[in-house]
Amino acid sequence: MSGKTKLLLEYIINCSPKVLFNRLSTASGLTEWFADDVRVKGNLFTFVWGDTNQVAEKKNHKENKTVRYEWIGDEFDKDESYFEFTIALDDLTNDVSLMIVDFADADEVKETNDLWNTQIAKLKQLLGS
Repeated sequence: MSGKTKLLLEYIINCSPKVLFNRLSTASGLTEWFADDVRVKGNLFTFVWGDTNQVAEKKNHKENKTVRYEWIGDEFDKDESYFEFTIALDDLTNDVSLMIVDFADADEVKETNDLWNTQIAKLKQLLGS
């Protein structure tokens, strides 16, 4: 079963990569803006939204650069079952960009984009960005 649309989103975040990375890679950081609660056991992160729990394994963790979470469960296609945060620093402007890779069903692309926009607005507010 395939057919998800790959989403590539980019946001300028006015804070240091180190501060931003902490919000993307730790349970406490993610709980502040991404999910209602996040529980960690080793490399397994349980994301809680209301009554829904989803478990993802933290992969490709490069300090202050990138982190990928791969969803765990039978319903997920391995190639389309992750979301990834990448931080880039522009050498000329010193702008910090947050790039997000995510996947959505074709009929959920707009909702998924809107959701990320809302969550990133929350993150920026949190960071005073």
